[in-house]
Amino acid sequence: MIRLALALILLATSATAQERRPSHCIALADAAPGLHYLHKAGFRDPLPDHTVRIRYVSHASFLIQAGGLSAVTDYAGFLGSAGFTPDVVTMNHAHATHFTTDPDPAIPHVLRGWGPFGEGVEHHLDLGAMLIRNVSTDIRLGSSGREPRGNSIFVFEAEGLCIAHLGHLHHEPTDDQYAALGRMDVVMAPVDGGYTMALGAMMAVLRRMEASIVIPMHWFTDAGLARFLAGMEGEFAIHRPGTSEIEVSLRSLPDRPTIVVLRPAWLRAAD
Repeated sequence: MIRLALALILLATSATAQERRPSHCIALADAAPGLHYLHKAGFRDPLPDHTVRIRYVSHASFLIQAGGLSAVTDYAGFLGSAGFTPDVVTMNHAHATHFTTDPDPAIPHVLRGWGPFGEGVEHHLDLGAMLIRNVSTDIRLGSSGREPRGNSIFVFEAEGLCIAHLGHLHHEPTDDQYAALGRMDVVMAPVDGGYTMALGAMMAVLRRMEASIVIPMHWFTDAGLARFLAGMEGEFAIHRPGTSEIEVSLRSLPDRPTIVVLRPAWLRAAD
């Protein structure tokens, strides 16, 4: 009887594991990037096949669209005048500009990047055309305090791409956290140089992540952004498309690591 019970437990565990779609970003961590095109777009335009659209909305909020689905990062409650409701929002709580206590109830999936103090949270939301998961990191509290697992790096897997939003990252990820992230094609990184991480430390993180595209966020002045770009020039190409949006696919990833500078813009009804 004991042997039979153990067998049934193992079968149930195996079935549960099989139900969760594994991350292809971890499984394919050694995959090579493709070619070299970046496309401008409008957030209401239809997307070409196998393509993801990324729009910089504000501060640390991006709209990510793929396969008929939409997700907004570090959602603080307002996206603009367009009356647009995303399928998913993610939030972090280091500062009030990265979350809202009153998200629109029409949003089907609200993913908070924190849990009970010190415990963190785990997300693995599989919507078919988009898989959203998180890797928890710590945040500072005041001058000497710390909240373990209080921030989430959210990873969006869509159309074969692995896209990471670092949230309000306060420290370099550990080896285990890097491994949990897997291969990243696109990274949205805070480059303020103070509220999150010192610029040199953030640059070291981005060098280690080796993403094909880095999109700076969480910068407060053009001068602050320029300091980050100056520190990365030479190692990364700098691309300024003069827009808030790009479309990217596996085939369009640049041959050389590239920083793409997007200008934040609210979603408008006219877009």
